[in-house]
Amino acid sequence: MLKLTNVRKVFNAGTVNEKVALDGVSLTVNDGEFATIIGSNGAGKSTLFNCIGGSFYVDEGSVFLDDRNITYIPEYKRAVEIGRLFQDPMKGTAPHMSIEENLALAYLRASKKTSVFSRISNKEREMFREKLALLNMGLEDRLKQPVGLLSGGQRQALTLLMATLVPPKILLLDEHTAALDPGTADKVIELTKKIVEENHLACLMITHNMHSALEMGNRTLMMDSGKIVLDISGEEREGLTVDGLLEKFSAGAGKELDNDRILFSKVE
Repeated sequence: MLKLTNVRKVFNAGTVNEKVALDGVSLTVNDGEFATIIGSNGAGKSTLFNCIGGSFYVDEGSVFLDDRNITYIPEYKRAVEIGRLFQDPMKGTAPHMSIEENLALAYLRASKKTSVFSRISNKEREMFREKLALLNMGLEDRLKQPVGLLSGGQRQALTLLMATLVPPKILLLDEHTAALDPGTADKVIELTKKIVEENHLACLMITHNMHSALEMGNRTLMMDSGKIVLDISGEEREGLTVDGLLEKFSAGAGKELDNDRILFSKVE
């Protein structure tokens, strides 16, 4: 379970460029809960992920993971329990290392096998092959191939697998299909749904697509000016249309949504 309490983050405080990126955000995400997050550029979505992942320390408030205060735990230690995918498929893997080596590093880190003598066993290597086969991309027969030779979609699918080989406490997906072609994006989305459901993961997914925000997962959050202005789930979310979501955003934020990228997604 993830819990944020009154989290606040200000960049360039006290200057003309001061930006309140997170403004008293409180949020609880339980195990098995899959929440999509939508909002304009600058609303605070990626800053929220950076706060959870430990890319910086917050100015005020607390971050808890399974009732353990991780507010001042550094990013590299949080990464053992927090899986994260970025929009850029190149960010999640080491291109000059093989598929097997990338998987091994992710597995050893998440398994907390940090000894210099830690090695992957033949049993674990076979497990890698079985997991890769589930991607239906033929990667199980290319374990020794450098990751840099893979397509963007293959790398993103591999990164998703690496982030969940050992199920994390929470999975953060920062527009992880935005840089992929539609067909590949659909495939990665289906893999995402399957992995989250099978492992009963707590998951947060940023998207600019309003249809995805309502169709994926079981909860939808909307952010504006560093605040969560809308949080819907259950019966309130079921059957909600994109127009209905826009109306709820307007009521919560006190203004109309004016982001072209999000509004264009209405017709998809």
